[in-house]
Amino acid sequence: MTWIKGTLLLTLCAMVTACASSVSPPARYMLPSDSISSPATQPEGTLVVSDPRLAHYLDVDGIVMQLDDITLNAAREHQWAEGLDRQLERRMLANLSHALPTLRVMRAESEPTDALTLRLTIDQFQGRFDGVAVASGQWQLVDSAGELMVMENFHAETMLEADGYPALVRALSKSWDQAAETIASEISQGNYFY
Repeated sequence: MTWIKGTLLLTLCAMVTACASSVSPPARYMLPSDSISSPATQPEGTLVVSDPRLAHYLDVDGIVMQLDDITLNAAREHQWAEGLDRQLERRMLANLSHALPTLRVMRAESEPTDALTLRLTIDQFQGRFDGVAVASGQWQLVDSAGELMVMENFHAETMLEADGYPALVRALSKSWDQAAETIASEISQGNYFY
């Protein structure tokens, strides 16, 4: 009888271990990193990009999906591999450096005294129930004295090419690239550095 109890206990332990080990970790995603290079020129000004401010619901590990007009869901099994704010900042720096080759574009670590600062607030960066990846928010350009020079909204949408989170991450990246193009174009047309 004790032999049967021992066997049952051993079988039960093996089943619990198998169930526990079958839980897989969540998939982790990064925005694609395209090799964006800018031509080497003598910079005519400096643009400092401050850390993007995310809406509170976006400052999470899970990739956000908008399920209908009012319901948002942060995925548990599909997460950002790194903080979303850092990924967005890095991609914005690369895009602006490419689009504004006459400017030295840098992070806000050590700001030169004559630099203009770009502030970003991200209100939306999510997939939507209708198959669209949305990036929207506001950007501000501030002079070295802290005076606001310009404040504009941005909004970009990209249709997903397929179902699934990998397609969503790629579409979100394209929407962010479109937002960067819009910001770069408006900065360039505004002649703030000349």
